[in-house]
Amino acid sequence: MAALNPKETFRFPVKESYVEANGLAFCVEERGKPDGPPVVFIMGLGCQMTFWPDALLNGLAEQGYRVICFDNRDIGLSEKIPSQVRVDTRVAYLKHKIGVRFDSNYTLIDMALDTAHLIDQMALGSAHVVGISMGGMIAQLLASRHPNRVRSLTVLMSSTNAPNLPPPDLGLMLKLGWAGPAGHDEASAVARWINFWQAIQSPRYPANPAEIESRVRSGYRRNYSPGGTLRQLQAILASGSIAPHSSEILAPTLVLHGRDDPLLKPRCGKAVARAIGHADLEIITGLGHDLPEALIPEFVDLIGANCRRAETQTADQA
Repeated sequence: MAALNPKETFRFPVKESYVEANGLAFCVEERGKPDGPPVVFIMGLGCQMTFWPDALLNGLAEQGYRVICFDNRDIGLSEKIPSQVRVDTRVAYLKHKIGVRFDSNYTLIDMALDTAHLIDQMALGSAHVVGISMGGMIAQLLASRHPNRVRSLTVLMSSTNAPNLPPPDLGLMLKLGWAGPAGHDEASAVARWINFWQAIQSPRYPANPAEIESRVRSGYRRNYSPGGTLRQLQAILASGSIAPHSSEILAPTLVLHGRDDPLLKPRCGKAVARAIGHADLEIITGLGHDLPEALIPEFVDLIGANCRRAETQTADQA
């Protein structure tokens, strides 16, 4: 683990380091009680770990947890994957919708293995796991394929990736792909992402436009990886439905989803809860596909309660 410069948040110092796991180098941040129960956060498609709100991470740290997040492969400051397999994403999407498998540079199963190895390399033994969107799919695969690594599971605004689930609103994909001036310079890329985030944000809890721009611009300057985002999208499509894996999850599970999510519709969250069977499902009115500041205290309470439920069950079984 190679330590980088620490940064400060409102309450907790943040330690940033590189961890070698599954043959790749991952940029990792941790905060909170060093000997507290670990909570590992897994981010979604094309997003760096810096998109996790500090208030959410600090809220769990306040409850005594060791809070860990990281950049997924191909994103942020983690290692990038050279393209070995050429994939036409439009064709890949059509194949996914009719249930035809295809080769890609990696799949969500590989990304779940990344997290399993990360847990091992950090000597955590096991951890409470929180995944959002694509990260929620990775978290489900981690919990099903590596159950001894997962103490509890929280799935935020995610899916089983089943082909028959409703697709995102077409306008969202158009915004992400074509909004604003073409190109990968800062102005063009930032304009596209601002347009996209404004389209998926929670209608009841809209973000300050200046805050969206600041977050997007700082992410671009930290690291901009359009190729990584594309390969992650292809990994989702190539993985097919993960529902058979989700049905094998044993860990105490909480599924949180927005009633007004235009990217992964509420049916997607309901499909996750149905596949797992024993999961608690919370559908939140006014929530889109983001983590609005007004709802952070509720998220902290719900995630913390799920973690404590798992700890109580483990203690009862001991």
